[in-house]
Amino acid sequence: MKMQSRGAVRGWAGVSAVRSCVLLLFIHLSAPVEVRRVRGGRAQSRRVQQALTYRERMEGAESFPLDFTAVEGNIDDFMVQIKKLAQSLYPCSAQKLDQDMKLHFLKNESVTCNDGSPAGYYIKESKGSKRWLLFLEGGWYCFNRQTCDSRYETMRRLMSSTKWPATKTGTGILSPQPEENPHWWNANMVFIPYCSSDVWSGATPKTEHSDYAFMGSLIIREVVNELLTKGLDNARVLLLAGSSAGGTGVLLNVDHVAEQLESQGYRGVQVRGLADSGWFLDNKQYKFTDCLDTISCAPTEAIKRGIRYWGGLVPESCRQAHVGEEWNCFFGYKVYPTLNSPVFVVQWLFDEAQLTVDNVHLMGQPVHEGQWRYIQNLGQELRSTLQDVPAMFSPACLSHELITRIYWMDIQVKGTSLPRALHCWDRSLQDNYNVNGSHGNHNHQKHKTPPTRGCPMHLVDSCPWPHCNPSCPTIRDQVTGQEMSVIQFLKHMGFDVQKMAQQQGMDPRRLLGMLNNGN
Repeated sequence: MKMQSRGAVRGWAGVSAVRSCVLLLFIHLSAPVEVRRVRGGRAQSRRVQQALTYRERMEGAESFPLDFTAVEGNIDDFMVQIKKLAQSLYPCSAQKLDQDMKLHFLKNESVTCNDGSPAGYYIKESKGSKRWLLFLEGGWYCFNRQTCDSRYETMRRLMSSTKWPATKTGTGILSPQPEENPHWWNANMVFIPYCSSDVWSGATPKTEHSDYAFMGSLIIREVVNELLTKGLDNARVLLLAGSSAGGTGVLLNVDHVAEQLESQGYRGVQVRGLADSGWFLDNKQYKFTDCLDTISCAPTEAIKRGIRYWGGLVPESCRQAHVGEEWNCFFGYKVYPTLNSPVFVVQWLFDEAQLTVDNVHLMGQPVHEGQWRYIQNLGQELRSTLQDVPAMFSPACLSHELITRIYWMDIQVKGTSLPRALHCWDRSLQDNYNVNGSHGNHNHQKHKTPPTRGCPMHLVDSCPWPHCNPSCPTIRDQVTGQEMSVIQFLKHMGFDVQKMAQQQGMDPRRLLGMLNNGN
């Protein structure tokens, strides 16, 4: 009895300590805001008041534990204050917060990876939050026995769960740190590893007559079913996010997830999509090659072969629009107009994966004039496919994937960062939801959501060259490993300042200045 009493006392003391810490942290967070309202003058006071009014309005509809809008201009100092406070409070610093996501294998063992090993997901729950972020990992695909056998030998982690680690640390939009992830850090985080090699589209089990299972679409469905027992049933928002093949997987599955929840009676969950680096073009390759491997095979031909091999599923509305040619639904600009769920698109104008499958290789030797024109045209073509997408972020950079990169807050388009644009989108969708009083996911409002004043969310660079945006990720010389400036990179690619200036009808010195300034 004494031991049980001591254990109970210790347990109660731990709970009390945590409650005290939370209370003190809340007081600390509230106090500086009020102080700033006195010291910061009228403009700052108005901004804080707007943030508070917004928080009050949102509390009844969606969980936003902390609104950082009022301190975005000085977020670093703000986070330093919070860390100092946490370190100074003994009960808080004594409590180790486990912030890694933990691996769970699916209870339904019939839904598997390519090799028949169990599929699964990593999760970090956030008790009290009604926002859920489900992330689909990327990693190309294979489309026949030969390419899948090669993939199994070289990238087995993407086809089997046998060597998955027990935990995973989230970065970028999956980070639990508010200084790295200011608007989603306190959401329930779920990372779904990619082990189906089918762009998250397949629904085919492994049998005696088939070498591999392709069950990407079913894996997502089973993960959602299991999460309903862990709090997803009470969610306000489910953001289905993904990068590369996972980004395309978002476009293919976001309506499926919305329909799944709605059919089971969870009509209050707002399902949204975030597609990163998955908006590929079915364009003509710079240099045609036979479809012998995943990298060199033209995207259209690879998907045509793959969708048959995988037994791939596409959104019903897109299938009806492309009967007999369902492969079209794997390309963003064709599937997006058919979707009912709102989707935010993140896409580099000069995506490395797109250039790779188009057989344009930029590093190693200067590009020819024909390649240079092809690259510029690619940026223009991609820009044109995004013009009717109301929520998007497209920097003129040569890169691939963004939302889980640790530098994802540093990239800007027209002075706005991606986290800020996503927050603006979040707000506009919630305002629209409140005004329309919608109780389902398919309210057909994705194209009609007006942006909040001073809160842009349709952001695309207008400059025409790779890395003409000064906030682009650093490029390194593959031989020396040294950082390259924009002008060094362009000259390395064979960029002729004199000739380009003549084509643009401007003085070469002015063009050189624009390049150095990233304009």
